Amino acid sequence: MQSRGYGRRMATRRMRSLVSWTAGSLLAASVLTGCDLPRFGAPDPASDEGSRIGHLWSGFFVAAVAVAALVWILLGIVVIRYRRRPGDDDIPNQRPYNIPMEIAYTAVPVLIVAVLFFFSVRTQEEVTKVSARPAVRVEVIGFQWGWRFRYVGQGFTVDADPGGKPELVLPVGAPSNLRLVAKDVDHSFWVPDFLSKRDLIPGVRNEITVTPNRAGTYVGRCAEFCGLDHWKMWFAVKVVPMAEFKTWLADHKGTGS
Repeated sequence: MQSRGYGRRMATRRMRSLVSWTAGSLLAASVLTGCDLPRFGAPDPASDEGSRIGHLWSGFFVAAVAVAALVWILLGIVVIRYRRRPGDDDIPNQRPYNIPMEIAYTAVPVLIVAVLFFFSVRTQEEVTKVSARPAVRVEVIGFQWGWRFRYVGQGFTVDADPGGKPELVLPVGAPSNLRLVAKDVDHSFWVPDFLSKRDLIPGVRNEITVTPNRAGTYVGRCAEFCGLDHWKMWFAVKVVPMAEFKTWLADHKGTGS
């Protein structure tokens, strides 16, 4: 009876240590999601929305490393602590259950999933929220096989010759609302440096906010196979300072093209 009670106490201590270690790892991962972590293979985000997605990716990576480390540590403990030693012919404990340990390995995965789910939902709400006061509104029109950018309320549209690459001009450091419209089949608005993409679906109203945080010219493309010349659906996003953007907007306003 004494041996059995000792075993239970040891199991309880191991469970507490396991839960504490996991909770500490998750807390560290959640704190680190707000820090400037390495990107772990992701590109340097060129938009505020992309930065939030990048932080989520980094946090998930840290959490995955923590879980992997925990698994390997536990495996190492089991292999070393409970290995069969020379001359040891005792029969191992045949108890069919260990309530504290079963509670631990049920609660810990649920806790991990709950924490990751919380941060996923929070990031999703942040990146899908549409700005009520954007610097500019643009109707992004996708068709087989090209793009057209109509600047709402400005009286002009940016187009390109067949096979050409139209250029979407946006201001840096300010939100721009993009309404995504498909004229025929499904397309997808994707700028890899923004770390996000969104589908254009016929009959579905879809609008996103993009807040570029770095001036430059970025490649965009359709990421949804839409037919024979899908590969031709390239475009460029040129991000410029606000003063330059206002000048560009004034020069094109009302031109109709």
